[in-house]
Amino acid sequence: MPRWEPDAQLRLETAALELFAERGYDGTTVADIAERAGLMKRSFFRYFPDKREALFGGGTERLVAHLRQEVEEAPADTPPWRVLIAALTSSGRFFPADRAVAHRRQSVIAANPELREREVLKMATLHDLLTSLLVKRGIPERQAVYLVRLAQTVYEQAFARWIDPGTDRTFEGCMVDAAAELDRALARGMVGARGGG
Repeated sequence: MPRWEPDAQLRLETAALELFAERGYDGTTVADIAERAGLMKRSFFRYFPDKREALFGGGTERLVAHLRQEVEEAPADTPPWRVLIAALTSSGRFFPADRAVAHRRQSVIAANPELREREVLKMATLHDLLTSLLVKRGIPERQAVYLVRLAQTVYEQAFARWIDPGTDRTFEGCMVDAAAELDRALARGMVGARGGG
């Protein structure tokens, strides 16, 4: 077998997802993943430090770089909320073309505490990044924290809807829907707060 296999990383990622779904995360070894991908075990470690990272595929680093570029290159007069929503919406380009794959991946993550912890760490990394980028754009830090948390909530709701098998909306459409739903919820909340005074 040649030293550098074509599409080896993608094959390993695909094999890992299949095996985690079939056998569970704890029931799958690095050797299992390499074998399913048609590679030697040592080949696995050229691409990933451990089996957990085979599910994430270095995506966090690519996503961080993308979001940084989107926020930094947004026109200076764009409101911070629009900058965040536009940047997070554009991150849909990193999702699998087949939403069934994204749904399976999310199910595997939800079923395993170690993978959920890794997902939480990813979201925390993105939160810190986006907050710091807004602060650099002149937004007070506390306001930046609020805005980023709300934007991440919109993102999470949109992603959950996008991977729902009953949904035919694009991720971009789901982001629009989720942002509009947040607007309606805040409007109702503000009316209720005034009415209760």
